[in-house]
Amino acid sequence: MAVVEMRKLTVIGLNSGRAPFIYELMHLGVVEINSQEGIISDEDWMPDIFRTSNSADVSRLEGDIIRVSTALEAIQKYDTAKKPLLITRKEMGREAFIAYMNEVRTDTERNMDKAVNAYKNITDGNAEINHLRSQIAGLQPWLKLDIPLEMNETEFASVVYGTTGAKTDTGQLMTAVLEGAPSAIVQEVSADKQQKYFSIIVLKEEKDALYEALRPFNFSAISMADQKGTPAEATHRYEKEIEAIEAEIAENEKVLAGLSHARKDIEFLYDLLVTQRDRARVVGDMLSTDTVFYFDGWMPAKAQPEVEALLKKYEFYYDIQVPDEEEEVPVLLHNSSVATPFEAVTNMYSLPSRSDIDPTTILAPFYFIFFGMMLSDAAYGIILSVLCFFVLKKYKPEGMMYRMFKMFFFCGISTFIWGALFGGWFGDFFQVAARTLFNKEITINPIWFNPMDDPMKLLIFSLILGAIHLFVGMGIQAYMSIRDGHPIDALCDIGLWYVLLIGLVLFGVGGMVAPALTTVGKVMSIVGAVGILVTGGRKKKGIIGKVTGGLGSLYGITSYLSDVLSYSRLLALGLATGVVAQVINTLGSLAGGGVVGAILLTVALVFGTIFNLAINALGAFVHSCRLQYVEFFGKFYTGGGREFRPFERKTKYVKIMKDRDE
Repeated sequence: MAVVEMRKLTVIGLNSGRAPFIYELMHLGVVEINSQEGIISDEDWMPDIFRTSNSADVSRLEGDIIRVSTALEAIQKYDTAKKPLLITRKEMGREAFIAYMNEVRTDTERNMDKAVNAYKNITDGNAEINHLRSQIAGLQPWLKLDIPLEMNETEFASVVYGTTGAKTDTGQLMTAVLEGAPSAIVQEVSADKQQKYFSIIVLKEEKDALYEALRPFNFSAISMADQKGTPAEATHRYEKEIEAIEAEIAENEKVLAGLSHARKDIEFLYDLLVTQRDRARVVGDMLSTDTVFYFDGWMPAKAQPEVEALLKKYEFYYDIQVPDEEEEVPVLLHNSSVATPFEAVTNMYSLPSRSDIDPTTILAPFYFIFFGMMLSDAAYGIILSVLCFFVLKKYKPEGMMYRMFKMFFFCGISTFIWGALFGGWFGDFFQVAARTLFNKEITINPIWFNPMDDPMKLLIFSLILGAIHLFVGMGIQAYMSIRDGHPIDALCDIGLWYVLLIGLVLFGVGGMVAPALTTVGKVMSIVGAVGILVTGGRKKKGIIGKVTGGLGSLYGITSYLSDVLSYSRLLALGLATGVVAQVINTLGSLAGGGVVGAILLTVALVFGTIFNLAINALGAFVHSCRLQYVEFFGKFYTGGGREFRPFERKTKYVKIMKDRDE
């Protein structure tokens, strides 16, 4: 229905015109260029066909992009300005953008280098501080030691440092050492919960005997020859070094904070480099000879005139064809402004395959209704729509983000409508506030009915709505069968089910309207059941296969009944919103009237509304999607389509617009 018709494009052109052509093709943004991996290995192609080696340019641009990203990350980290909720791309014409970047690029690259260097200095400085602090921590147990750490021996003696377990008996250790090395001088420098720290001075000829005596005590020797001065002197020196490095870091942080004015230009430089990288990557993917290049791809049929105009401008050979029925064609959706936001629901499941139709336009009204019924509070609907409208106008989101906010804007309207029909305004807040604070009883009557008073009425309505939803899905499957030249399948697989299901409904409740409808329903049920039993196995082989196939098809009635019952979640979630709101209002009224009561009721309203709206809006979103994906799509939709990805400017910070004369 709303799947854009595609055309297959093949282009051969002179290498001399490739660079400017690629530049304009990217700006056009309507052609998807295929990978040429399969073609280059095809033996039918001439051996002198090759892919342009452009990896050096791509690698260079990737490196530049990484540096720009680092600069932006650094500036953003130290920028004290308020950060926007969403990134909004600035709109600029192509010529204006090029002229602006030519003007500021030199200064921008200089500022980028300054930011990268400052950030590197900060990172290196923090790493050095961590190293020095670990050195200080290692010296803490040795602060009482008055021997310079670099002096680990003299002409005749050696100094040994080490640790033992905290439970080591120092007296026993000294006795054992003196028995093995009588010249040794043992000092317990300090102790903590895990270890004891010793320094030992011993004659060199007794050093081996010393280690042998220390073996039973699990003595672990420590080398500190890389340290200078006593532990106290080394600690003081390290602390001074840390202070100096911290001062340097502070200066570099000031540099980054001062570059906040250059952030916009660096963002523009990022987008410029990304577009250059993408162009270089596409050029590298094309097939070439010494004089010409080749590529093929896809484009929307409606874009054919402007693509042809560009190809004729460069005098390239091209061929545009309607794709074969078996070819995998990329999918692009195009719906009305009202239905487009609900493409988010379709995309989250899967794009339609070649044989599918786009379900967006059909699911949109059902999703609109289901979401509103599940949230069903008029005040919540107003809040949701106002918030989404604010985001749409203030931040101008794009792509999937735009669709989601626009969809929730519409869903807020639906919530308001159903809330007014059911009489929900922050639950029963206004009634509770009037009774608690002013000792008055007020009534806000629902336009239709209050589900809390008559849940069965809402349940029946939900099931009827679900049956309509399922019937529409079945009708789409029938349409697709007829479209594909299988009218018998439409009659047997869908039409007979219509007869059976409608007949069962009339047989069950038709008598409430007119007694004759019961008889009509009975006849329809029999005709439908017999028809399904007879035709359900028509594609099976043998009598047994046809009989079992028919029985299996008729057994599918249990699936339809369970599908209809799934729509009872419309009742469940609709009641949940109202019940939670009423509980919150009741808790808020516990303090009674007066100032304290008014404050508590207001606080309960604010925080309760945030909680209830967040939880139940999420539930309405998830379960509305489920009803589409499981019950509705299960009747006709296959999915599995591949998204159309045109070669275009994928900029993050600036939206490059077509100039007026283009």
